[in-house]
Amino acid sequence: MLRIEGLRVNYGGIEAVKGITLEVPEREIVTLIGANGAGKSTTLRTIAGIVKPASGKVLFQDKEITALSPDVIVSKGITLVPEGRRVFPDLTVLENLKVGAYLRKDSLEKDIQWVYDLFPRLKERSWQAAGTLSGGEQQMLAVGRALMSRPKLMMMDEPSLGLAPLIVKGIFDIIKEINRQGVTILLIEQNANLALQTANTAYVLETGRLTMHGTGMELLNDEAIRKAYLG
Repeated sequence: MLRIEGLRVNYGGIEAVKGITLEVPEREIVTLIGANGAGKSTTLRTIAGIVKPASGKVLFQDKEITALSPDVIVSKGITLVPEGRRVFPDLTVLENLKVGAYLRKDSLEKDIQWVYDLFPRLKERSWQAAGTLSGGEQQMLAVGRALMSRPKLMMMDEPSLGLAPLIVKGIFDIIKEINRQGVTILLIEQNANLALQTANTAYVLETGRLTMHGTGMELLNDEAIRKAYLG
């Protein structure tokens, strides 16, 4: 579904991503693990059109999208759940969901109901200001808002960050359920153990270079990965 070829991205004078090539097959969960500053978020932001690469290509469903603007990339079926959730605090839960569908001209009712079925807590709080929600509820809202554009590929940047373990388990159960319902997932996650248990395919990014890839289970059982990322 998604292919990155020889992607290089510069931040100031620093080369943050150094010629990486990777694939995200349709209907899979693919994870990118690595230390802070390895270039993971930069990679997602480049796919989303927020950051422009120095060279290389991003292909989605066999068509190049490297030079397209973020709104056009969303319209093609790629959405990003950003690190830190970034909900609109003064808007209600429902208004935040509608913002996620800003490019759509059709009825939103069915998709709002879909989000509420996935996250019953959001339905209970639909008229509440998003800024008054707990961290876990805001993460649910960020995911729900991304789903409102009806994505084919959903990219998630650190969905477990700052959340209690029980809430994290719930979020990951939902990620698996969204994937079962046909949405392809590209996931960045500091909790490497959980990410590798969840993913079909995993890549390791170290200082802007891909150093390993395999199935989630292969990397989970790799001694070097266990020492570096799993403690």
